[in-house]
Amino acid sequence: MAVMTQAWRDLAFVHWSYDPEVVQRLLPPGVDVDTFDGRAWVALVPFRMSRLRVRGLPPIPTTTDFPEINVRTYVKVDGRPAVWFFSLDTPKVLPTLAARLAFRLPYCFGRAKVTVTDGVLESSVSRRWPSRATSQLRLRIGEPIVAGDLERFLTDRWGLIAPRYGGGFNYGPVNHEAWPLHTGEVLEIDDQLVTSAGLPPPTGRPHVLFSPGVSVSVDWLQRA
Repeated sequence: MAVMTQAWRDLAFVHWSYDPEVVQRLLPPGVDVDTFDGRAWVALVPFRMSRLRVRGLPPIPTTTDFPEINVRTYVKVDGRPAVWFFSLDTPKVLPTLAARLAFRLPYCFGRAKVTVTDGVLESSVSRRWPSRATSQLRLRIGEPIVAGDLERFLTDRWGLIAPRYGGGFNYGPVNHEAWPLHTGEVLEIDDQLVTSAGLPPPTGRPHVLFSPGVSVSVDWLQRA
């Protein structure tokens, strides 16, 4: 049963590949890095959250629409594929604290924005708490594409894994329609969020995708 509904709009997926052992050392025991062709993948994902609603509650003023910029990788727990978040930056105090307390997700607070103008997505972060880091990205949106195997691996993730109070992990199922995907080209990037997660600086040209967005429902957390 859905506990929350929302829309994700104007998403960029900026991915770099890593040796699996580099990512695995940042994951807790019981969470295994997932790979494609022997490589782990880490993403910087800016987007706009909109129409956020918690089931049974009215909309909370000023907290239903806001930008989010997350850093994530792909994992398996007992064979179940999911997303593992290293950080999620927003400019909203209430969602940041609520997600940290209720879901044990590593939300961070600071100035942030995500905009799309004339086919160019721009995002920025100036993290204030619980640590400090910055990020700047400009990305040109390209043509629609049909997802191949790699694109499906990087985007078709239907749940998240997070630590569970008392030990172990929770799995949060996420439901939405198939991603409409476009190519993308990074015009400028100056990012500290990936290295702030404990990862080495990414190397090589990133794999870039854009999506205009999907409508999302998030189910109650389950024991993984």
